[in-house]
Amino acid sequence: MIDLPTPALIGMVHLPALPGSPLHLLSMPDIIEHAVTDARLLTEAGFDALLIENYGDRPFHAENVEPATLAAMTVVADRIRVATGRPIGINVLRNDARSALGIAAAAGASFIRVNVHTGVSATDQGLLTGRADRTLRYRKLLGARVAIFADVHVKHATPISTPDLAQAARETAYRGLADALVVSGPATGAPVDPQDVRLVCEAVPDRRVYVGSGATVETIGILLPMCHGVIVGTALKAGGDLAAPIDSSRARAFVRAAGRA
Repeated sequence: MIDLPTPALIGMVHLPALPGSPLHLLSMPDIIEHAVTDARLLTEAGFDALLIENYGDRPFHAENVEPATLAAMTVVADRIRVATGRPIGINVLRNDARSALGIAAAAGASFIRVNVHTGVSATDQGLLTGRADRTLRYRKLLGARVAIFADVHVKHATPISTPDLAQAARETAYRGLADALVVSGPATGAPVDPQDVRLVCEAVPDRRVYVGSGATVETIGILLPMCHGVIVGTALKAGGDLAAPIDSSRARAFVRAAGRA
């Protein structure tokens, strides 16, 4: 189901604020142009796949995002897939996995990212509860061949139900039936602890494990040999500013460093 090479470089496409969100300013044609330009720069640099996320929609809904958000993300995702020919993934922040699956099915995405798939975490959106039961049943209902990439101890959150990382990984994989696991640092762009990556890989040896934050040109050589790929965004923006567009020179340098790894 996961149609990505190993190791895989997955580049983030951070969408500007979408219609209906508090910071929304751009028209839909401008949002599409911004997103497709970033996606093309990542593709030309050599990234294997793209992960599309409504990062500009702060503050995020905990679940059940608005229909306007879903419509906008579906249009953008379809345009990116057609423009790049790369596998794409969908993350609907903060934790709307069912909507992500709906977008993926409509736009031809290959995977979704779910921040809290199992267990309970305390976040700035309040308590997030994993809904693996609903997500897996909805995927079955849609008949969608869409992989579920689930975070273990997701960033910007404190795990409550299962604070032990290895146990959380096993529950996410074997009780939540996630297809792949994501390990990140404490916040967006924050470095991941390599020991955490090793621990999760050992706990679920039959699942792919991706690094979800903090990969840089300097650290990719350490991280890539121990996992199945990285999801990267901050390191590809000028000055690490997530609101900035993709810097093509940074993206190419990252891919070169990954190749040397």
